Amino acid sequence: MSTRRRVSNLLGLAVLGLLQESPMHPHAMAAAFRERGLDSAFKLTTGSLYDTVNALLRAGWISAVEITRSGNRPERTVYAHTPLGRQEFLRWLDELLRTPAAEYPKFLSAVTYLGALGKEGAAAALRARSAALRTLIDDARRDHARVVDGGLAPRLFVIEVEYAVRMYEAELGWVEEIITEIETGALEWPQGVATEAGEVRG
Repeated sequence: MSTRRRVSNLLGLAVLGLLQESPMHPHAMAAAFRERGLDSAFKLTTGSLYDTVNALLRAGWISAVEITRSGNRPERTVYAHTPLGRQEFLRWLDELLRTPAAEYPKFLSAVTYLGALGKEGAAAALRARSAALRTLIDDARRDHARVVDGGLAPRLFVIEVEYAVRMYEAELGWVEEIITEIETGALEWPQGVATEAGEVRG
C-alpha cells in the first residue's frame, strides 16, 4: 500500500531521474529537460523547477554537493541524491510503473458533451484536433530522432517520447473514426441533441 510522499509533484521524479545520471545545478537540469524534450512530459518553468528542488532539499532527498561560478555569472549550486532520495526515487518509480491510476484528461471531459456542438461543429472541432495531433506526432518524432540519432542521450533516457507518440497515434485514430462516423451519419444524433450548435432537434 502506498503512503503519501513528502514530495509528490512529478517534476520531483524528473529531477531525481536526472540526478541518477550525475549531480547538476538547476540551470543544467532545465537545459537537459528542454534538450531531450522532457518539458513536454513535465510542467516546467523556472519557478516550478526551483520550487521542486527546494521541496526535495527539505525532504532530505537531495543535498548540495558543490557551488560553482563561471566568470561573472551568479554562483550555481550543484545537487546530488542522498541515500534516502535514491531509495525514494526507486520506490516511487516502481509504484508508478506497476500501478495504473485514474487520470482525468481535459479532452475526455469535453468529449462527454460533444453533441452540444452539433454535427458540423463537432466534426470541425475534431478535424482541428486531428491536425494538431499530427503536428504533435511529427514534432515528437523529429525531436526523438534528433536526441537519439544525434547522440545527445541514449534511447532509454527518452523512451517516454515513444510512449507519448503511441498515445497521440491512438487518440488520432479514434478522433478520425468519429469524424468519419459524424460525416457519414453512422454516429446517430438522438432527439433532443443539437444538430447544429445551439439548435436542438426533437
